[in-house]
Amino acid sequence: MRVGALTYGIRRQLVSNRYWRVVLGSNKPAPARRPCRPRRLDTVELVGWDGTVTTDIATDVFEQHRPLLMGVAYRMLGRVADAEDVVQEAWLRWSGADRSDVREPRGYLVRVTTRLAIDRLRQVQSRNEAYPGPWLPEPYITDYENTVPDAAERAVLADTVSLAVLVVLESLSPLERAVFVLREAFGYPYAEIAAMLDRAEPAVRQLAGRARKHVDERRPRYEVDPAERRELTERFLAAAAGGDLEGLMSLLAPDARLVGDGGGVGKAPVRVLETADKVGRFLHGIADKGLPDVSFRFMEINGAIAVVILSAGKPDSVFQIDIADGRVQCVYIMRNPEKLLALPVDE
Repeated sequence: MRVGALTYGIRRQLVSNRYWRVVLGSNKPAPARRPCRPRRLDTVELVGWDGTVTTDIATDVFEQHRPLLMGVAYRMLGRVADAEDVVQEAWLRWSGADRSDVREPRGYLVRVTTRLAIDRLRQVQSRNEAYPGPWLPEPYITDYENTVPDAAERAVLADTVSLAVLVVLESLSPLERAVFVLREAFGYPYAEIAAMLDRAEPAVRQLAGRARKHVDERRPRYEVDPAERRELTERFLAAAAGGDLEGLMSLLAPDARLVGDGGGVGKAPVRVLETADKVGRFLHGIADKGLPDVSFRFMEINGAIAVVILSAGKPDSVFQIDIADGRVQCVYIMRNPEKLLALPVDE
């Protein structure tokens, strides 16, 4: 079964009084992730003259497919806010369309969302070219480990939303990226992708081949065993937070890299740091400076375990590692405040 089959019957479930996760098995609408910036319309209940309550079917259908649309838009854009804007625009198109002519809502909604995402990507590419320092995707909360029972499908979902892959996707053209996302992440056949993009099928196959070759040549290969990543993340965090330079160096691969995204606002390296010595000393320096009222939270972000570092209950940064041969190969640090808005805060 391809990954696309996972998109039906997904909802978000309240884990505690603050956290939501994606869960399979229900068609209930997902709650808004940013209460201060509402971007979704709840199912509309219509009360008739006799007191009976009916539901707006158009809204129900859209909400059923919202997780799929969000997954497509985020993989296309790498920013939660931009993806939410695209999905909201898709809702407006859907609510204003003559739906009597729509035989397959899922295909219609994915087509609209993909085309809107292509247009948005063309607009923001120039913005990313002028980005101050390294660019990383906005952290995207996932929960594949608990909600996707099939290991192969879970691996595909996690891989196509990983930081390493999304960074490589930034160098694709908008059409190449759309074809790659629809084909590799969601398993759409070439004929369907061709119809969505209004392109001939042979042209779509060429785009897919170029995109796959580009990604395969540029993406690093890391181990993805969740238990090993969790254990190494905990050890690495303990060494970094404790200012244990020797401990850090023992966990870093000799050619380790550190990619920090501060967006010109948060404190982060303006260039990618390379070699274990530079990475270790940078992290040791951060620990020396410290943060007021610091706390840590482990979360699954972009398909893998990550650490959200909070200061006075508010997200200050997100820390994630990639590993190879039992050593830390790459460290990602997100410190751009604008890209941390979707993360939960401690009340």
